[in-house]
Amino acid sequence: MASAPERDPRLSSLRLPLLLTQAGMLAERLLRCFWPVLSILMGVLAALMLGLHDMAPIEVVWGLGVLAILAALGFTVRGALRFDWPGRDAALARLDATLPGRPIRALLDEQAVGAGDAASAAVWHAHQARMAARAATARPVRPNLRLAARDPYALRYLALLALAVGLIFGSVWRVGSVAQMTPGGAALAGGPTWEGWVEPPRYTGLPTLYLGDITTPEMRVPEGSRITLRFYGEVGALTLAETVSGRIGELPSAADPQQEFTVAKAGELRVDGPGGRAWDVAVIADAPPEVSVSGAAETGAEGELTLPFSARDDYGVTGGAVGIELDMAALDRRYGLAVAPEPRAAITVPLPLPISGNRADFTEKLIEDFSKHAWANLPVIFTLTATDAAGQVGQAAPYAAPLSARHFFDPLAAAIAEQRRDLLWSRENARRVAQILRAVSHRPDEVFRSETAYLRLRVILRRLETFTAHGLKVAQRDEIAEALWGLAILLEEGDLGDALERLRRAQDRLSEAMKNGAGDQEIAELMQELREASDEYLRQLSRQAQKDGQQGDQGQPQDGDSLQMTQNDLQRMMDRIQELMEQGRMAEAQQALEELQQLMENMRVTQGQQGQGGPSDGERAMEDLADTLRGQQGLSDQAFRDLQEQFNPGAGAGQSQQNEGRSGGQGRGQSHDGQGQGQQQGDGQGGDGSQQGQGGQQPGAQDPDVGSLADRQQALREELRRQQGNMPGAGTPEGDTTREALGRAGRAMEGAQEALRGDDLAEAIDRQAEAIEALREGMRALGEAMAQQQQQGSQQQGQGVAQGDMRANQRDPLGRQAGVNGGLGTEEGMLQGEDVYRRARELLDEIRRRSGEGARPEVELDYLRRLLDRF
Repeated sequence: MASAPERDPRLSSLRLPLLLTQAGMLAERLLRCFWPVLSILMGVLAALMLGLHDMAPIEVVWGLGVLAILAALGFTVRGALRFDWPGRDAALARLDATLPGRPIRALLDEQAVGAGDAASAAVWHAHQARMAARAATARPVRPNLRLAARDPYALRYLALLALAVGLIFGSVWRVGSVAQMTPGGAALAGGPTWEGWVEPPRYTGLPTLYLGDITTPEMRVPEGSRITLRFYGEVGALTLAETVSGRIGELPSAADPQQEFTVAKAGELRVDGPGGRAWDVAVIADAPPEVSVSGAAETGAEGELTLPFSARDDYGVTGGAVGIELDMAALDRRYGLAVAPEPRAAITVPLPLPISGNRADFTEKLIEDFSKHAWANLPVIFTLTATDAAGQVGQAAPYAAPLSARHFFDPLAAAIAEQRRDLLWSRENARRVAQILRAVSHRPDEVFRSETAYLRLRVILRRLETFTAHGLKVAQRDEIAEALWGLAILLEEGDLGDALERLRRAQDRLSEAMKNGAGDQEIAELMQELREASDEYLRQLSRQAQKDGQQGDQGQPQDGDSLQMTQNDLQRMMDRIQELMEQGRMAEAQQALEELQQLMENMRVTQGQQGQGGPSDGERAMEDLADTLRGQQGLSDQAFRDLQEQFNPGAGAGQSQQNEGRSGGQGRGQSHDGQGQGQQQGDGQGGDGSQQGQGGQQPGAQDPDVGSLADRQQALREELRRQQGNMPGAGTPEGDTTREALGRAGRAMEGAQEALRGDDLAEAIDRQAEAIEALREGMRALGEAMAQQQQQGSQQQGQGVAQGDMRANQRDPLGRQAGVNGGLGTEEGMLQGEDVYRRARELLDEIRRRSGEGARPEVELDYLRRLLDRF
């Protein structure tokens, strides 16, 4: 039989666990019986703290209040009837049920049989000792507070969420205002009351002020601040008097419960009535921005204008522009400028702003190229303006200077450029320009170094005369001006054929002089001419290499010989020829000159082919991987835009004026997936374009639906599998690293494909990011393998070529020079365009603006923050 558990000394070690278990059972039963009452109380408190009762009619407020009270009373009565206080026995039974063998109940039992037998008593005491040891390990039982079965719609959580919102965005003091809605409630609450706020303009970055916290009679607020006042209590008990808004005409009543106005000038703000206050308001004026030219305009090597300027504003400059107008007063009106100019709009260029940092005070440089403008090299007036967030405009003092542009040092090129300017100045100059051009080309042998340039001039001249005879139109004038500009550039810079012809002529004259026994003075002059012609030819080789996107390996013979020659080697050969002639060894000098002539004519510009007929296997593999990487980046961008469309419909329909469609590019340039308008030119296209179709331009690239993305992802994965089978460098550590990285990329692509087919765009974007990182790692490892292989090959052939020279022949799939140890880094300016820096600033400003919009989906905000962290 068992004894009562109260005050039982055998349970002394279980007092704390038993007490905590009993308390948990009490909380469990209270929550199960009275959770509807708690939910109603939380919902009512949330509504009162948010001030919803101030917005609804009084009848609706009291009707809902009565319903809430009745519901709370009903649920309270029902809970009280169902509530059962947890006793000590119930707590002891729950605690005992958690232990094996129910040791607590065994401790309370008494021996009924064999109590007089010593052996039986010993066994019983041993059993009691084991049960006591087991009961000592008891721990409080955790209460079961789950209410899902009783609250299937989770109404308690909705009430709790509403209460949290009220605590964060509402005010506890608003709860007391409900008493004013009763008859005489305003008097019982202590009479009428008011509250108000001063909200400075957002661009100032200043916080909102609560008028009740301002105890001083003076108040300083920024210009354009918004003041909001609310009156509670009997209408007319409180009134507003103010002279800061400057409002005229029909004004709202001074006793309206809600008053809003903007601070426009200094004055007085006063609340009249019980508890009223008054302030003298001083306005902090928003000064207009200031901008000025901080240095002289400079002209770059290619004729670009560099104009330094400084700008400042009390809250930051948001924009600016520079206007350029022709300075007619300073213009020398002679020759082609004597006639009246045709109307031409002033030049307007936006001012560059700092990409990051404070825009309250900064110094920047305006860099633009006006070489092809009609006002090039003519006096102009620069007018700089800056704008702040309030829309105020500050203007700098006019700055007079010539419009910096390209200067032509070749006399014929300068003459052509001048006639082009005259033609753009006024179409009345067309006949005069044609006459001058015809006079210039009267004796072509004396002024033209190239027959090509002469023929181009004759074609331009005939078209100009034909157009002039039938009335020169604007479009025809612009066409002729563009042709003249190209001819001037050709005459100024020349081309490879001109330089080679000049070199041959200098060599022939020197050879003829040696045969005729010319004197030392004539020989020295002809040698100097040969040196200058050689230098010009080498410069044209280098310029041609840059235009073709190649690495100029000047001096590599066309027969595939691995020996390389530098400009110093050529100079030493010419020094040797001059030394032989001075010593009278004309036959040897003639032979050396013939060798030099043959070498110079056979010079060519290689494209990283190392004497072979085409790119190596490693270079082709690198190009394929680059195409795959671009395709994967395009898929990731489009998946992100589709995810953005799910949360914010219409967000992917063009992010800027330059963005056309969904290809991931900026409309006019190259896109990741190879489908922008400016589609992967040069090295990125990969020869015949076969790889382009597999890696960078997948079928269905314009289809925005998820199924299409999954098909493109599968095709990209199959293309990567094909490339893995053809990957060079097997058996080397770098090659194994490449294959391991591409294997990870393939697995990530498979995961992205499965996620796309399951319509899980967020998971797909994560897997695509892993694939992109793995592809980049594979390309780095492949570049190191290629560099190692080339270094070993050079040592075996005994070329003695420095590692830097070998690297000069390497190109990554984007046409860039390889970095140190075969890395794919470069310091070359890969972006081309009229203003790369301004476009970068615009993109960064747009990313910052969107990252500050809290209404955007969290996944988009995370993506934007990652962009800001990286750039």
